[in-house]
Amino acid sequence: MREAYQSDLVNLVDDLVDLAGLARTALDDATTALLESDIALAERVIAADVNIDERQSELDAKVVELLARQSPVATDLRLLVASLRISSSLERMGDLAAHIALVARRRHPVVAVPESLRDHVREMAELASTAATDAASVIRTRDLALAASVENGDEKLDDMLQDIIRSINRENDYTQDEVVDLTLLGRFYERFGDHAVSIVRRVGFLVTGEALDTEHATTDVSEF
Repeated sequence: MREAYQSDLVNLVDDLVDLAGLARTALDDATTALLESDIALAERVIAADVNIDERQSELDAKVVELLARQSPVATDLRLLVASLRISSSLERMGDLAAHIALVARRRHPVVAVPESLRDHVREMAELASTAATDAASVIRTRDLALAASVENGDEKLDDMLQDIIRSINRENDYTQDEVVDLTLLGRFYERFGDHAVSIVRRVGFLVTGEALDTEHATTDVSEF
């Protein structure tokens, strides 16, 4: 009985890592669709978001069942509680990727991002994708040094969002549609990174048992 329970906990971690991989893939594909105006790829990302939602629901149901059946304590209880919040962040990351794909679809056949900012958006996408990859590794290994690296990378994403806003305010040659799209896209990538930070902080809570810093803007992510 105990061995089966421990196996369930291991499988739960595997499910979280898999879900993180789906979110990262969705982001990578959405970025390609965005920068190459690939309508078919954008449609696939949008359609695949349902799968991420379903995987989250299945994972949460497993957690609730384990909480009810096993009455866990200490680290096991923290793992199950943290998993519910982590799965929520991963689902939102999938949603954000779908939002990026929706921008690509809405502007097709035009590339939504002006040439002058494509490298900037591409770099934001790479940072966000790395954050998802590292967050998955932190879930599996509970490596708090890597968790700190995810937080440091998120600061760069925050700075890059501000760079986009400054560029919009400084230049007068962006169309109204481009201003709207760039503002939203910058926010989507930045929030994706915020969710990765939220995930690694919850792993930190799992490892140390210390309370989260609820005053930090990226501890609990409710927007987008």
